[in-house]
Amino acid sequence: MRRKPKFVLPTKYILLILSGVCIVAILLSFTLGISGGPLNTVAGYVFIPMQRGINSVGTWIGEKADNLKKLNDVMAENEDLKHQVDDLTTELNTIKLEQYELENLRELLNLDQKYPSYDKVAANVIGKDGGNWFTNFTIDKGSNDGIEVDMNVIAGSGLVGIVTDVGPNYAKVSSIINDTMKVSGMASTTSDNLIVNGSLQDMNENMVIEFSNLNDKNNEVAIGDPVVTSYVSNRYQQGILIGYISTLSMDSNNLTKSGTITPAVDFEHIEEVLVILNKKQTAES
Repeated sequence: MRRKPKFVLPTKYILLILSGVCIVAILLSFTLGISGGPLNTVAGYVFIPMQRGINSVGTWIGEKADNLKKLNDVMAENEDLKHQVDDLTTELNTIKLEQYELENLRELLNLDQKYPSYDKVAANVIGKDGGNWFTNFTIDKGSNDGIEVDMNVIAGSGLVGIVTDVGPNYAKVSSIINDTMKVSGMASTTSDNLIVNGSLQDMNENMVIEFSNLNDKNNEVAIGDPVVTSYVSNRYQQGILIGYISTLSMDSNNLTKSGTITPAVDFEHIEEVLVILNKKQTAES
C-alpha cells in the first residue's frame, strides 16, 4: 500500500507567514504597550538590519546626489570660465589689432613728418596683383581726394612707387621693384647720380633691387650708404629714401659702378600709404 506524500509548505509562503507574524507582533506591541520580551528580540533580529541597510542606501544615494550637484556646479563654473576666456581672448585680439593699427598710423605720421614740405593724403591698400610682392596694387583714394597720375607714393620708411591710373575713388600704384620701373636716384653721401632698376628676380632671390650708372670717381660711395630720389628726376620728388646700398662693383668700362639696393620699404607687407599730392615739374625721370 502506497504512502501518501507529506505536504511541504513552499518557502515563499513560510517567509510570508513569518513577515505577517512579525507585523502583527509589532502592531500588538504598539497597541497594547507591550515592551521588552520576545517581541523586541524578534524586532532586533529582523528590522534593525533592515534599518541599517535602508540607512546605508539612503547615505549612498545622498552622497551620489551631493556628488552630482558638485559635478553640475563644476560644469557650470567651467562653462563660465570658458566664456570668460573667450571674452578675454577677443579683448586681447582687439587690443593687438588696435596696437598694430596704432603702430602703422604712427609710422605714417613719422613718414609724414619726414617730408613736411609735401602735401599728402593717406590711403589703404584694397587690392594687389598676384605674387608675394606689392608690385602693382590698388588704394581706396582717387581723383575725389586730389590724386592724379604720376603722383609719388610712400610708405614705411621711403618710396613705394608712383600712381599710374586714377578713378573717382581709387588709384593704381606701380612700385619701384617692378621690372619696368626706373628711378633717377643719387647717393645721399656724395650726391652722385645713378639709375635704380626694378628687379623681381633680385627681390625673389635676395630681396634687393639693382642700380647702375653710378659715377663715383673718388670712390667715396660705400656699402650701407642711403640712396634717395635725385633732383634730376621729372617724376619723383627729390630726397625720398629708396634704400641702402648692399653691393657695389666697378663696371667693365672702369668708369661707372653698379650694384644692388636693399629697399627701405617692406614690399611684402603694405597696408597703408601716403600719396604726395605735389607733382614734379621738371624734365626726364
